[in-house]
Amino acid sequence: MTHSDTVLHRGNSVIQHGHFNNRVYVMKLAPAEIPDILRFTDALAHKEGYTKIFVKVPESSVEIFSNDGYISEATVPSFYRGDEPAVFMGKYLDPKRKEIRDATVTANVLSDAFSHAGERTSHVSPDGFSLMHAHAGDADDIALLFRTVFPTYPFPIGDPDYIRETMQGSIRYFVLKKSHLLSAVASCEIDRENQNAEVTDFATSPIFRGRGFASLLLHAMETELKKEGIRLAYTICRAGFGPINTVFAGAGYEFGGLLPNNTNICGSVESMNVWYKKL
Repeated sequence: MTHSDTVLHRGNSVIQHGHFNNRVYVMKLAPAEIPDILRFTDALAHKEGYTKIFVKVPESSVEIFSNDGYISEATVPSFYRGDEPAVFMGKYLDPKRKEIRDATVTANVLSDAFSHAGERTSHVSPDGFSLMHAHAGDADDIALLFRTVFPTYPFPIGDPDYIRETMQGSIRYFVLKKSHLLSAVASCEIDRENQNAEVTDFATSPIFRGRGFASLLLHAMETELKKEGIRLAYTICRAGFGPINTVFAGAGYEFGGLLPNNTNICGSVESMNVWYKKL
């Protein structure tokens, strides 16, 4: 799992691109730079032969992107400082990339997740397990668990140095341990300026699956985010994988939309679902 794409800063915007996900992803868009970003991402995608450009856009700027050939794929209300929605938009340079291969699977996963909407699960760690903030000393174990769970991933989470580096920045890792054994992990990336957080990287060791650990970690992260004045949590998760969608529906998240063939995860490029919750 050493593959990953390049992240670059252009002005105040942040862009990831590469052949691994075969896309350009505008991770952070500075609205004043939109005309430049449109030109730059187009040129980059054509030069490298990427088949998708993916961007999170403030609702007030959607029309500019629509006029440039982008399609709205998901919407998250209250994304920017609790008031303006974000629209996740895609531009396809190869129409084939838009086709959902496993549409039936994706639809079934979603309807099953909806049937668990708002279910109450226990938020108490089981006996012998402790839930805590991860620290730099946990990075090797976290990276190893990620490598076990995700054969591929859009960011280099299987590299302990990457884990340590992101811990210094805006990403916080939460772990569940049985004595010293790492049982499960999840993370949240906090955007203080916009008062939102992306909850992500849920991984449970194969021997501890089916015990609700992802829900426990999610609840712990939300509790902390609320205390810090973060207004919204959202996630981009695998559309074809039932358990994780059920975790979010069960925790009261709302469905924001489907991103076709968006992310290289678990060995191939998969479609992703967007879920969100006001905290």
